[in-house]
Order: sequence, then structure tokens, then C-alpha cells
Amino acid sequence: MTQGTRPETETPGLTFPTGFVWGAATSAYQIEGSAATRGTSIWDTFCRRPGRIVGGENADVAIDHYNRYRDDVALMAGLGLTAYRFSVSWPRIQPDGTGPVNVKGLDFYKRLVDELLGHGIDPWVTLYHWDLPQALEDAGGWPARDTSKRFADYAAAVHAELSDRVTNWSTVNEPWCAAFLGYASGEHAPGRREPAAALRAAHHLNLAHGLAARAMRAQNPASLIGGCVNLYAISPATGSEADRDAARRIDGLQNRFFLDALLRGAYPEDVLADVGALAGGFVEDGDMATIAAPLDMLLINYYSRFTVSGTPGGPVSAAAAPTGSGSPWVGSEHVGFVNGGRPVTGMGWEIDDAGLLEILMRLHEEYPGIPMVISENGAAFDDVVENGSVHDPERAAYIEAHLRVCHQAIEAGLPLQGYFAWSLMDNFEWAWGYGKRFGLVYVDYETQARTPKSSALWYADTIRRGGLPIRAE
Repeated sequence: MTQGTRPETETPGLTFPTGFVWGAATSAYQIEGSAATRGTSIWDTFCRRPGRIVGGENADVAIDHYNRYRDDVALMAGLGLTAYRFSVSWPRIQPDGTGPVNVKGLDFYKRLVDELLGHGIDPWVTLYHWDLPQALEDAGGWPARDTSKRFADYAAAVHAELSDRVTNWSTVNEPWCAAFLGYASGEHAPGRREPAAALRAAHHLNLAHGLAARAMRAQNPASLIGGCVNLYAISPATGSEADRDAARRIDGLQNRFFLDALLRGAYPEDVLADVGALAGGFVEDGDMATIAAPLDMLLINYYSRFTVSGTPGGPVSAAAAPTGSGSPWVGSEHVGFVNGGRPVTGMGWEIDDAGLLEILMRLHEEYPGIPMVISENGAAFDDVVENGSVHDPERAAYIEAHLRVCHQAIEAGLPLQGYFAWSLMDNFEWAWGYGKRFGLVYVDYETQARTPKSSALWYADTIRRGGLPIRAE
């Protein structure tokens, strides 16, 4: 049987609910290119610093989606996607992060949304996927409270123009990464290594979410607004007290710091104790109520599990930063990341679909009632073109395993509403440059030719069938 096809009489044994969202995701900086038509972002600046990006690469051209979006949308339609999650480039809308909207920049997203709707694909807009205008970084960046207010202004401007056609919105993608990789470890733009600033940035990213959500609800109460967090299942390497404490610490800073803020209106007391005096002075009266205003959905990005050790000098996981960095784990810099013995992706990330079920069940139990969407899930592998095709069974197996977990969660009664594969196409993978390929679609970076991989055909067939076959035990 050819990959991506089944007999017409076959029906899936594991059927997803009617209306389940079948999507794929991208981000503006990673795919759009056309750098000359947008303002400078912190990633443009970061890419030009020697040693920051593997291969010294940049996203000035990326995969030229800005000019090729119509073909890319046709490709999505061919795969049968019911939704597409993309981000808006803040520097394309406001080159300096403030002031009047760049009409040409906004018109691009209007055209993209219209093209999607014309193909029956629901647009899901993310307002911030890490490309802060450089002018705002020069004014202090996310550690400065004013950046949150500027973000709310920007969000309102985009929402005012698109909310008549776009229902589903997310504010800040993965605030953990923007704060702690950008301002503590220096692995991501803007490349600062200032632990106290990273904590302020994390709070102001959360505040930006709250302020933007408030502004958008005031403009169009029919909009559905979510917060987006990257979550990890966390395991101690052993049962020792030191390792169990390490797991608590990493779970606190990675998961609970953001979940508790969004869904409980408070930061975890144990995390504040871990970071000590660095936590002082940035939370003002009313901030937590703003951050924790009711969400319409929680968007969850899941890739892997962390296995951690609290023994100083212990082994470090192969999934370390590509170009050298400090620690993102403010207050817990001693914690080591241990190989748990599972198969790994091309990023060195362990494959653990059971961890996704663990995360979903925990959310359902500890933060009940919040509708959930898997907004990113996928894997990089070393793809090879052979005779004009790319056969990537590992990626199809990864997605299938995680979709089975999604079905299991739905059967258990969890309000899981959709799944977005990361990513639709190969693209610029941040500090790793173009060396890591996550796409369902292969991109030749020299010619910009797009080739759906066998995983894309498998995913298209799964969407068409609305589910998965029952796995033989």
C-alpha cells in the first residue's frame, strides 16, 4: 500500500470528534523573509552577531513565504488542513514597535487570511512569536514594563483589522523561551545573560498577554483568546531527595510559573523562594488579575520530557544549546539534564508521547475546565531527498503516537479541541539556522521548491479519515 493511501472502504478505529481541528503551524520570522519590507527585530540583530547562529545564517529570505503565500495556502488545502496557525510579525506592523500601523505590512496578513478562508482553512493568529522590534529592545526590551503596554497597543491594532475574519487568537507564544532563553541563557535573541532581567521579562510577557486579551475583548467579545505555553513532563533521574527537588524546581519554572499565573492569578510560592531576591519589585497591584482574566482556551506546545538531577556536576543532556550559552534555569542553575534512555529526534530531544498524556491529565485535574488545543507538536529528523521524494517514517510515527494520546485524552473526557503539527514546512530554526528540519513539507533552500514528505501524505490521509486505525497489540 502506498504511503498516504488506504482503501476507500476502510474507516478509522479511533475517530476524533466532529469539529476537531486538524492543523499545522509556523511563525513569521522563520518563514516569511522579505526583511527589507519590515522593521528590524531582535532576531535580525542577533543573527548578525558572530557565533550566535549555527553556520552564521539568517532569516532575511527564510523560505520566502511573504511572496509565495498563495502557493503555500494551496499546498495546505491539498493536505486537507482545516486550520493554519501563523504569527504576525510585529516589526512588519510597527517597524519601531510603536506608532502608526504600516498599512502594507498589515495588508499582507489581510491577503493571507482571505486566501486561507477562500480555501476553507480557518486562520489561527499568534501575535508574538519572539520577533520583538529592535527599537523596543533598545528601550529596555521585555524586562521593561512599558513593553507590555506597547504590545497591547500592537495587538489591538492587528485585532481591529482582522477580527471580522479571524476568530481564534493567541497572544504570546512560549513566554518561557522568550524570557529565559532570551534574557538568562542568551541562547536566543536578544542574547542577554541577566537572571533578574529574565524574571522581569517573564512577568512582563505574562502581563502583555493579559493587557492584550483585555484590549481585544473590548473590541470584539466574539473573539476566542488563548494563552500559549510550552510544557514538559518532568522526571527525577533517581528517587533521591536532590533529584526530586530538581524535578520540582524545573517543573516550577518551566510549567507552573506560567500556568499558575494564567489560570490561578499567582506565582508559585516555591518558585519565588527558589529565585529569592531576584523575584522582587516587578509585580504591581492588579497585575495578576489582569494576567489571569478568563481564557477561552489554553494552547499547549509539547515536544519532550525532561529527566533531571540535582547532583552538581551530573551529566547534561545532548539537547544542549547549539552555540554555547548560560543557564536558563534561574535559581536552579545546578540542575543537570540527564538522558532518560529514550529514542531521540534530530534535536536530541527524547521522544515520549506518554509525557503528553501526563501533561494533559495533570492540566485537567489541577486546572479543570479549560479547553485545550495542542498548538505545536512535531520532530526534526535528518531528511534526505531521493528521486524527488522524502520518506520520513520517523516523523509520521512521532505524530501518530502523539495523536493517539490526544484521542486517549478525549476519550477520558478532556476538552481537547485540536492538534497543530509543527511545522508545516522546513524553515529557519532559530539558533540552529537551517540545519534542523521540522517540516511536513521539504523546502529546498536554494530553489525554494516545496515537496510534501511522506509524513505530510500520511497526515493528509489521517485528516481525510478523521482518525487512526486501531493498533494491533
